[in-house]
Amino acid sequence: MGKKGSFAKAPFLLDLRREFSHYNASKFSKDVLSGLTVAAVALPLALAFGVSSGLDAASGLITAIIAGLLIGSLSGASFQISGPTGAMAAILAGLAARHGAEGVLIAGMVSGVILLFAAFLRVGALVSYIPSPVITGFTSGIAVIIALGQLDNFFGTTSQGENAILKLLSYGSLGFHPQAATLGYGLLVVGIMIVWPKKWNARFPSSLLGIILALILQMVFDLSVTEVGAIPRTLLSENRLRLDSISLEKILGYASPALGIATLGMVESLLCGASAGKMKGEKLNATRELFAQGLGNFIIPFFGGVPATAAIARTSVAIKSGQQTRLTGIFHSLGLLASMFLLGPFMGRIPLSALAGVLMVTAWRMNEWHAIKKIFRRKIKTSMAQYLVTLVATVIFDLTTAILIGIVFSMVMFVIKSHKISIEVDDVTSDFPPKVANTKVVYIDGSLFFGSQDMITKEVEELVKGDTFRIIFSLRGVPSIDHSSVDEFITIVETCKKNHIDVLFCGVQGGVMSMFRRLEFTNMLGEGAFFSSVVTALESIS
Repeated sequence: MGKKGSFAKAPFLLDLRREFSHYNASKFSKDVLSGLTVAAVALPLALAFGVSSGLDAASGLITAIIAGLLIGSLSGASFQISGPTGAMAAILAGLAARHGAEGVLIAGMVSGVILLFAAFLRVGALVSYIPSPVITGFTSGIAVIIALGQLDNFFGTTSQGENAILKLLSYGSLGFHPQAATLGYGLLVVGIMIVWPKKWNARFPSSLLGIILALILQMVFDLSVTEVGAIPRTLLSENRLRLDSISLEKILGYASPALGIATLGMVESLLCGASAGKMKGEKLNATRELFAQGLGNFIIPFFGGVPATAAIARTSVAIKSGQQTRLTGIFHSLGLLASMFLLGPFMGRIPLSALAGVLMVTAWRMNEWHAIKKIFRRKIKTSMAQYLVTLVATVIFDLTTAILIGIVFSMVMFVIKSHKISIEVDDVTSDFPPKVANTKVVYIDGSLFFGSQDMITKEVEELVKGDTFRIIFSLRGVPSIDHSSVDEFITIVETCKKNHIDVLFCGVQGGVMSMFRRLEFTNMLGEGAFFSSVVTALESIS
């Protein structure tokens, strides 16, 4: 690696030196204030995402603290705030339902190894090849999963199943019987988050206000609702991953979900970095970010935390709050750590339905509504199909499958769209001598490949039936051609020869001519059958 490693020691230290150049008391105070602001936003989310991941609230809090300290310190940019996220929680919930806490922890550790390997291979740039409607559909699918996964906690009902769809369907046999007190707390938080003015939200997060009010009411009235439970005053959870519980068999068994977790971690972290980087005017080092995410997710399970990614909501709050350096993420973690030790007994009394209310609103807001409106208002059919297919696939299948389906579907749609070529047939005008009579010029526009060449064959078949003596193919508008299309031209030429029809080509671009030569099509016709333009071809005849 040496000097060339983008996350190697020397370049990282140089970037840190630039980041902290001219650092002073004013910048330090801004980092402290922005860090505490992010902590206020992250606290209810960390608790909620811990529960929705299938573990407990403490695991979410531990994840946010360790991720902020470790991943934030090594991040590929100064502004990234990492921790548990709704998208990750939605993926982990199904894993926890099938394999319990151990499955989540081992898969999280393995995902860290995969991310470290991805950093070594420098595959961060691959994220830019995912079409934006696929990402938008994936985000909406995650939002649906989060909302469906919180129905029990929000309404106080009971469901069964390994995923959100099965749990929803189970209400048909188990019944749907909401509990008034539980629903009341959930609606209280949702209402506060909706009506709380945005300008006030920057100073005091609406989610935190809703949680505090629900907590006060619960402590006063002590209603019969499910609470968060005890928050341990330690960063080492009793449910943490231990070395003696790890085996090669388990690692291989959780390889598939770990790949999904790593894929989500890569996509979410790098997209967050790209979006927030525009806000901050700073470019993310994708390779270093993957290294930080990989190392963090490898270590976090040993504390009892769930997999983490960079979080766009918390990152944008940090930037808008005056974030200066990566110390903001560290102060955010210290704020959460202080909350764990000072407020642990109180946080244990928070109704689960209040956290569910936070997640319900978060699920709604995480949809990229501006992008969705643009897709459907402008009736971009391809984008609409990409969005809907990815959304449905995300809800029904796992993350990796959903993204693969979205990308493959996008490629198929591109191929279908590229299939459309323009073919125009013209008669030679009377300005030329009679010798060129009954000559047809076939103008072709568009790339020629296995899905489009048969259109030319159909057009030639009509010309062969008539009184055509000569066909000139104008390929000036053809930028590329594949093997199948060249073979199709060979068949066309053979058909024309049988019917005593001469074939000429003109305006052939360099790439197309190269394919003609490599497949010996030029040898079949002879170099004399190729001209620079239709006019020169006709002049050679006359």
